[in-house]
Amino acid sequence: MTMAAEATSLDDAVVSQAEAALETIGRARDAIHTVIFGQEDVVDLSIITILSGGHGLLVGVPGLAKTKLVETLGTVLGLDARRVQFTPDLMPSDILGTEVLDEGADRRRSFRFVKGPIFAQLLMADEINRASPRTQSALLQAMQEHHVSVAGERHDLPRPFHVLATQNPIEQEGTYPLPEAQLDRFLLQIDVGYPDRVAERRILIETTGIGDQRPSAVMSTDALLNVQRLVRRLPVGESVVDAILDLVRAARPEEGGAEVAGKLMWGPGPRASQSLMLAVRARALIQGRLAPSVDDVIALAEPVLKHRMALTFGARADGETIAGIVGRLAARIGR
Repeated sequence: MTMAAEATSLDDAVVSQAEAALETIGRARDAIHTVIFGQEDVVDLSIITILSGGHGLLVGVPGLAKTKLVETLGTVLGLDARRVQFTPDLMPSDILGTEVLDEGADRRRSFRFVKGPIFAQLLMADEINRASPRTQSALLQAMQEHHVSVAGERHDLPRPFHVLATQNPIEQEGTYPLPEAQLDRFLLQIDVGYPDRVAERRILIETTGIGDQRPSAVMSTDALLNVQRLVRRLPVGESVVDAILDLVRAARPEEGGAEVAGKLMWGPGPRASQSLMLAVRARALIQGRLAPSVDDVIALAEPVLKHRMALTFGARADGETIAGIVGRLAARIGR
């Protein structure tokens, strides 16, 4: 078989697999929306995060169904989901696990590792900024390396492994803000806003009665892993690659020109470009397309870049926002 024939065969296989994935992802979105009313963008960004193989940071005030969303995602996508409520007294061992001393029938003693809640396929880290830096670091290191080390022994985390962490943007007293280097490990920052009137009306009617709507499983773990591999195989055109590079490089103080001059303390690194490259493919897939466009780059610019940039004191005093700067930079690449 010639190389050209092999490439054609590979393309046909990718298209066939993608078409099957499109139908499955559509059913998964519908199943999630039977429980989560409104919040279409939040649901889509959460699915994009998981299909891209990354972790997400959900930012919103209490009572906006963030916990319910993670539980529903776990059920619909066929993942083992767990939740940890972060508190100041939470220790790394409370998340990672610990060794306990066992004594057998022959009175011989040995250590046995008891896995912590991090050994889940989908972990909700609720109010992650309420835990101490030591505990945050233990979780975020595991997120990056996909294993934990306890007493010198390595323990691999399950595959897939995703963390959806939450933060309350209002009540910051007694919290430990995540360092910038650790924020960079989240693929997307997903801002969760209030539902619109129609969605809130539906919430009132459907969640205060006797019945309780429960989602059903649509995907299996193996099916999800196959879709994650497919996302990495989807083609990306040169115009999209250039748009990603133009956007990310323009968001750096040294290269951004007059738009960001004197406004940014630091900007996104290459991990932001990698995150955009994966996320635009996943967004195209959940919208029924087999290749991303520049519009996908524009739509995902803020979720990818917002937590990877910081304003100068002068810019904040002038009323600038990260969202405003990213919006103007994204508008430039759309021209």
